[in-house]
Amino acid sequence: MSCKLPKEVLSSLSALISSLMGLHFPEQRYSDLERGVVAAARDFGFSDTLEFIRWLNTATLSRHHIEALAANLTVGETYFFRDTDSFKALEESILPAIVSSRREASRLRIWSAGCSTGEEPYSIAILLKRMSHLFKGWNVTIIGTDINAKALKRASDGVYTEWSFRGTPQWLKDGYFRKKDGFYEITPEIRQMVSFSFLNLAEDAYPSLLSNTSAMDMILCRNVLMYFSPEVAGRVIHGFHNSLLEGGYLFLSPTEGLRMISYPFKVMNLGNTTVYRKDAGEGAKDRFESKSPPLWQVLKHSAENGGMALGSDGPAVTEEAGGPSRRGDETAARPLPAGPAPQTSSTTDAERLLKEGRYAEAARVLESVVSVKGTDEPATGLLARAYANQGQLDLAAEWCEKAIAADNLDPMRHYLLATILQEQGRPEDAVKSLRKALYLDHDFVLAHFVLGNLLVRLGDGDGAVRQYRNALRLTSKMDADEVIPESDGVTAGRLSEIIDSITREKAF
Repeated sequence: MSCKLPKEVLSSLSALISSLMGLHFPEQRYSDLERGVVAAARDFGFSDTLEFIRWLNTATLSRHHIEALAANLTVGETYFFRDTDSFKALEESILPAIVSSRREASRLRIWSAGCSTGEEPYSIAILLKRMSHLFKGWNVTIIGTDINAKALKRASDGVYTEWSFRGTPQWLKDGYFRKKDGFYEITPEIRQMVSFSFLNLAEDAYPSLLSNTSAMDMILCRNVLMYFSPEVAGRVIHGFHNSLLEGGYLFLSPTEGLRMISYPFKVMNLGNTTVYRKDAGEGAKDRFESKSPPLWQVLKHSAENGGMALGSDGPAVTEEAGGPSRRGDETAARPLPAGPAPQTSSTTDAERLLKEGRYAEAARVLESVVSVKGTDEPATGLLARAYANQGQLDLAAEWCEKAIAADNLDPMRHYLLATILQEQGRPEDAVKSLRKALYLDHDFVLAHFVLGNLLVRLGDGDGAVRQYRNALRLTSKMDADEVIPESDGVTAGRLSEIIDSITREKAF
């Protein structure tokens, strides 16, 4: 496609878009940039694209403007069980390995980053449902995040057209959807397995207790990094690395994997799929083997017999489907060996390690501090956070209780316990801890916000609205760029926008 807009205009626009949101449009992608900005101009009410570009260069753009612009410049086209090779790797290799290595914790956390309209996280939920014998009694969390608020609304609604099922077998629609007025609505059982939220990978902080993006076993982010400049993509990968547990897995599209050479991930070649594992050391060497006819074979058979060929998520990459491999040839995920404690005993050093995502090292430092100075030290609360970020929730809760016993009047310790209880699947207990935190500090913004989220889950819409209004009242007194304490870098303005998005989506 040849561009109608002058090259110098597109060059200037590309630089502006990069500065606003980290999206990268080199000259070879100017046609994509032009197509996106023409569509954005219409959405913003401009009949003349050049006039719209001039407005972009002079206007003070709100976060809502930037996100609406980004939604037009990125393509979220996807469908159910896209890329059967990846689902083969999940079913035959990765999920059984996680079951083996995480059996004691019985906890699985998966993040679909850039989930668009939700087909990917719902596909994972369906796969887990079909493998439920392996996850009986487990606490399973699946989250989907995206920058496109419209796409997230569709994902939360869970209503799809035939286009989302191309190349899939009939049992998928028959077993997990209800046909209604020509559309397909996902069953409540599957919908409840996935939660969706807004997150800007280029700007928002993660891992974060606030966005529930810490202690992940698996992150899927396919055909998203291609939109970012190398600098921004590097920050995103670094954030993913810190968000993953030791031995956790990262899925990218094939072309994006070229960026991974300089990052501390171990490459796993599982058949026709490349997966990146947060390196858990070189000691574990296992081979994976499927014990029953896998779902991926059913899906591939459907695709090869009349369905469309299945590729990776996103608009720009196509893959040839290779033959199935019966056995992977890489290692299973296992925790890091304990190793010696770092040569330091400072809580300041531990805080630095926590910020760098080096949670196991931070825990060892803090354990040495507590062993010398006792449990009434601030290190006790930090140790609870370090264990929580590693997904060791029982240990995290134990140390948090010790921190509260040492100082029952610290609202942050009750807040931290609430976040741990929430992850343990104990929302009612988490509510009690949050109310204690708010009793001690009526102006605890994050406690109001998280309590609102919990009350939504518990069906108390009126109570949730009261908490959200309390949080908005407090953020309105702050500068928009002021970072909220204990929020992992979230500003007052950003939290206000998140609350506004939630209340609009839930129609409170």
